[in-house]
Amino acid sequence: MPRRIPRFRWPLHSLHPPPTFHERTRRPPLSLLADRCASMRQLKQVHAQMIVSARIADNYAASRLLSFAALSPSGDLPHALRLFRATPLPNSFMWNTLIRALAASPSPATAVALFSEMLQVGTPSGKHTFPFLLKACACLPSPSIARQVHAHVLKRGFHVDPYVVNGLVRCYGVHGHLGDARRLFDGLREKNLIVWTTMISSYAQNFCSNEALLLFDRMIGAGVEPCNATLASVLSACARSGGLDLGQQIHSFIREKGIEVGVILGTALVDMYAKNGAITAALELFRQMPEKNTVTWNAVICGLAHHGLANAALDLFHQLEREQVQPNDVTFVGVLSACCHAGFLKLGRQIFYSMERTYKIEPKVEHYGCMVDLLGRCGNLLEAERLIKGMKWGADVVVLGALLTACKNHGNIDIAERVVNEMLRLDPGNHGVYVVLSNVYAEVGRWKDVTRLRKVMRVGGLKKIPGWSCVEGDVS
Repeated sequence: MPRRIPRFRWPLHSLHPPPTFHERTRRPPLSLLADRCASMRQLKQVHAQMIVSARIADNYAASRLLSFAALSPSGDLPHALRLFRATPLPNSFMWNTLIRALAASPSPATAVALFSEMLQVGTPSGKHTFPFLLKACACLPSPSIARQVHAHVLKRGFHVDPYVVNGLVRCYGVHGHLGDARRLFDGLREKNLIVWTTMISSYAQNFCSNEALLLFDRMIGAGVEPCNATLASVLSACARSGGLDLGQQIHSFIREKGIEVGVILGTALVDMYAKNGAITAALELFRQMPEKNTVTWNAVICGLAHHGLANAALDLFHQLEREQVQPNDVTFVGVLSACCHAGFLKLGRQIFYSMERTYKIEPKVEHYGCMVDLLGRCGNLLEAERLIKGMKWGADVVVLGALLTACKNHGNIDIAERVVNEMLRLDPGNHGVYVVLSNVYAEVGRWKDVTRLRKVMRVGGLKKIPGWSCVEGDVS
């Protein structure tokens, strides 16, 4: 007779029954696993389990998959779109998630198209929809779409929400419609720091430095403490307006408050000092910064070049190369400008042609303008003319004007006449070229041509628009 195995009995004193097999092997819910994924491979495994267990029909579970695929750095936006299209009735969270992801993608217009589809199917848009949608509108070339979205904001009653208004202000500011942005800003009863910063930044980015500084003063008067982004925008306005005194006061404020000077704020300070001619302070701050990016290097190099310190600018550029910092197109504008100020023709040629060969950066109009100016100052007018003719997209009046100035300085009438004809073809109302050509004729004693040109200007009622400048003075 086989031996009977005694049956295991759970202790009577236990308060809980023995765990079942299902409880011993139970795993976290699939939606929770989707949040814990670290890669698309893991997410697809969870997705497969959801399909097998029929949990994919649950919008909450599907939304967790969509959120990771659309927003995670290791996500896959096309996969998120496929998942969204496979969902029979996506909820508003899924629509907003996808609009947010598309707004930050290289094709922001798709976010607007998705919003239009959202309206067509009757899914209500909420206050979380519009900030992401307006971010996409700010990236589009036409402001008309932003106005249409603005109408929907008014219709839905979100025109009093500071985050939605902030998106509208930013969008109008990006497109240069500062009047519309300011009306929205002024109409908001409760303004948070983000809205103040966006409005100040909009003024600064559109070169309305005085308005930016006045609004900053009003913000401080309202008792709103500025953040790093606010201070960076105000310092940018100081850099463009020549407000060194205010820039120094802001720097003192940063020190007193113990605000951490990171890359963005540090770069803004360096740029402000450099553009206002305080090169020593800019260099000192630059060397103290523990972390720098390409924009930081550009601020110092361009500042040195602008103030005629060509050798120092070029030394800094070579240091940038040694430290293997990747330059960009702005870097080369500063370096070529330095070569132009110092008359370093050979070095300027090497740097200009190294842009594409070494750094894979295609020269823009600004680089051609610097190179034409450099060649013109050194008397290489035919080479400068050939360089202009070789431009892929054609020269503008600024590049041609640099060559015309060189022709005047070297008395080259033949090239000057060709340049003037080309400039008048591009800009028939550019009256200043007649004055320059008249001066070229006068330099070589061709007085009949001088008289003829001045008669053309007199008969046509043409006048040279006088220049103007602005200086900061002590009126106390």
